[in-house]
Amino acid sequence: MNLPSIAVTAGEPAGIGPELLVRLAQRDWDCALIAIADRGVLQRAASALGLPLQLIAHGGGQPARQHRPGQLELIQIDLAGDQQFGKLNPENARHVIAMLQRAAHGAGEGEFDAVVTAPVHKAAINDGGIAFTGHTEFFAAEAGCDVVMLLAAGALRVALATTHLPLAQVPAAIRHAELSRTLRILHADLIAKFGIAIPRILVLGLNPHAGESGHLGREEIDVIVPVLEELRAEGMQLRGPLPADTGFLPRELASCDAVLAMYHDQGLPVLKYAGFGEAVNITLGLPWIRTSVDHGTALDLAGSGRADAGSLIAATQLAIQLANHRRTEIR
Repeated sequence: MNLPSIAVTAGEPAGIGPELLVRLAQRDWDCALIAIADRGVLQRAASALGLPLQLIAHGGGQPARQHRPGQLELIQIDLAGDQQFGKLNPENARHVIAMLQRAAHGAGEGEFDAVVTAPVHKAAINDGGIAFTGHTEFFAAEAGCDVVMLLAAGALRVALATTHLPLAQVPAAIRHAELSRTLRILHADLIAKFGIAIPRILVLGLNPHAGESGHLGREEIDVIVPVLEELRAEGMQLRGPLPADTGFLPRELASCDAVLAMYHDQGLPVLKYAGFGEAVNITLGLPWIRTSVDHGTALDLAGSGRADAGSLIAATQLAIQLANHRRTEIR
């Protein structure tokens, strides 16, 4: 069987990631589903949920094994410290990073067709002595390439020109070269990964009213407009810069395939309002496919059985879809 191999990292062991992965395992999937996790953590999550879970050692290099409900192939990554749901242990920062490194290595070597990630806790990783700003930046460094964060909820796709930056640092980060590179990556992967032949991208301004002709800021005049004009001359279908307070109106979204927001909290509140719990985070620009959930570790829910697996399910569905599209394109 020519099935895609989908690797799923369990995320922060004290959070809801392990139990979401156990719930994921209960469903039918037309793929090989490979957990990158600690066996004991998954077993404790399954016990807390009262769900069956059979863990089978992943045989690297072997043909993909059709997933069966209640089973997971497992790549064992040992915990570094004690684990208790709802209580962070910074000692396990090394465990979390080891899971991500294994996922990146396997995807880079072609062992996995896609990687899906459960949520991690950035502060816990940093408290464990490892500098970490997010999955997106981590995988970019592992792959040695520039990337773009894109979140999707149904037909709404929102990409970010800057990601995890303090708001005070955002204006200085909106530079010609970086914005041009972001738009090129977004344009290229809308074609390559999503199969959109001629992507239509709506670009938001940075300032209120998109700068109001320079009266509310000059980033639009000095940077954003010149970049858009340059890329339009190359044939890209770009609109903007539009004010962020009108850019998400239905009439504007109807004529675009993706929106580029200038910073994290300009675009993502709208996206998450439209589809929280079912939205998917995709890292564009990587030489392999990576999707993730749209939420955090929810320590207050961990181990309670009340966490909703909808976003992880959606991330896995999209990973399979993108992997199958890529296989078709390669053939």
